[in-house]
Amino acid sequence: QVQLVESGGGLVQAGGSLRLSCAASGRTFSTYAMGWFRQAPGKEREFVATITWSGAVTYYADSVKGRFTISRDNAKNTVYLQMNSLKPEDTAVYYCAANPNGSVLYTRPTKFDFWGHGTQVTVSS
Repeated sequence: QVQLVESGGGLVQAGGSLRLSCAASGRTFSTYAMGWFRQAPGKEREFVATITWSGAVTYYADSVKGRFTISRDNAKNTVYLQMNSLKPEDTAVYYCAANPNGSVLYTRPTKFDFWGHGTQVTVSS
């Protein structure tokens, strides 16, 4: 069992940056691959980024590639999402999620067993 709590969301102007954090409880955090998803009003939840258990491999949605960076610190049971050059279309609730298959990167939400409650990111134009 892994419990996830996101933080770091807020209101930022277009072109600005935010860093999201996801703190995990449980001793098995380091064995999970982690992902970030987002959901805008009236839209389905969409994949943003994911990282293997070791942090060695990452994968991004095309819409955020080159602007967002996912990373993790297993000693702190935390995964991060650094978001730069933010655009109004990045506005959404951002969720972190844990995938028990730590070495395989998935993009479908159904592959992730544990979810946080989300943090709101709003980018003004």
